[in-house]
Amino acid sequence: MSDFSKEERVAFEDILEGFEDALVISRNVSKYNVEDTMSERANDIIWRPMPYIGVTYDGTDQTANFQDYTQLSVPATLGYEKSFPWIMTAKELRDKLQEKRLGEAGYQKLASDINVAVTNVASLQGTLVVDVATAATGFDDIAEFEAIMNESGVPQMNRYAALSTRDYNNMASNLADRGTVQGKVQTAYEKARIGQLASFDTYKLDYAYRLAAGTATGITVNGANQYYTPQATSTAATGETSNVDNRYQTLAIAATGTLAAGDCFTIADVYNVHQVTKQSTGQLKTFRVITGGGTGNIVISPAIISGDGGTDAELQYQNVDSTPANGATITLLNIAAAYVNPFWYRDSIEIRPGRYAVPTGSGAAVMRGTTDNGLEVVWQKFYDINTMKIKYRLDCTFGVTCLAPEMTGIGIFSQT
Repeated sequence: MSDFSKEERVAFEDILEGFEDALVISRNVSKYNVEDTMSERANDIIWRPMPYIGVTYDGTDQTANFQDYTQLSVPATLGYEKSFPWIMTAKELRDKLQEKRLGEAGYQKLASDINVAVTNVASLQGTLVVDVATAATGFDDIAEFEAIMNESGVPQMNRYAALSTRDYNNMASNLADRGTVQGKVQTAYEKARIGQLASFDTYKLDYAYRLAAGTATGITVNGANQYYTPQATSTAATGETSNVDNRYQTLAIAATGTLAAGDCFTIADVYNVHQVTKQSTGQLKTFRVITGGGTGNIVISPAIISGDGGTDAELQYQNVDSTPANGATITLLNIAAAYVNPFWYRDSIEIRPGRYAVPTGSGAAVMRGTTDNGLEVVWQKFYDINTMKIKYRLDCTFGVTCLAPEMTGIGIFSQT
């Protein structure tokens, strides 16, 4: 039976330590663990609650204002299964460093996969869109991230921004030119690092999702009264009750060309409201295309909750000041291809660690390790006597969920 040597066990501890150090982005989101049996019986789908939003009224007599609060939830799945397999021969194992180097390459790639998954979810599902006509310049850009979050009622702590290398360095260049600011200027000049800026902890990405330019033209809303009414559950004709994912809405449009997933847009005269006070911000609400199409229906996020239906749930979760008019103009914001710079409130994105129940004593050696944020790495080893080759693999399974798209956003630059 295969077994790990003392040197291999020490190497795995080093690999796990390095793996944890490399999880720069994923450690800045919330985490949620599910017991293995429950996860398996639920087919790895767990419904996670979205934040409540309260409603207040004036006066002492509140007889007519008592209401049920609608608890919305989001399906969270274990959607990622990442593996790094490799083979070494009995001759190659004469150099023990080769095994360690390959293990390090594996943890680096797995950590990269996890960080990319987090940033891609934020990049494609974040609905707070800051589009800037010029290249990134520095403080003013991050301040726009802060403004759109503040106006939307996002909590003013635990905010993060991950920027593409070119956009980040442009900001660092701007900061390095500010000779009146001590400390940060030298760091920006020597290390191209901007650190915390306008309430955001910032990180530099050596990878970033690149959003293509939107190509559809003549886009309009096709039909009146296209507002959304949130609901916690729905009941089928058979009487079965199931949860509802309220992050999305189907919107009927007319257009020339095709809207693609990820496209960003505004709708004429549909303004964002502060989600706690329900006051209009005077800024057009930004939306994302989740599933695109040419002429017909598209799936968008967030849903258009104007309160026109008058239900308690709409009053709680209202996010715009009015329902789009039939024929209202839709304006694309991503008019030029650009790197996406996601920013988010920590609890708006959740990573869910998974676990493989790999049996021990079945011929392959197995070691496990868990990082501080709950992610488990499994290292397996199997020797084949026929070929004198040893198979190794590092595995990690996890899920990433955007629980609150309206607390997550993106910045795109050079939109001219």
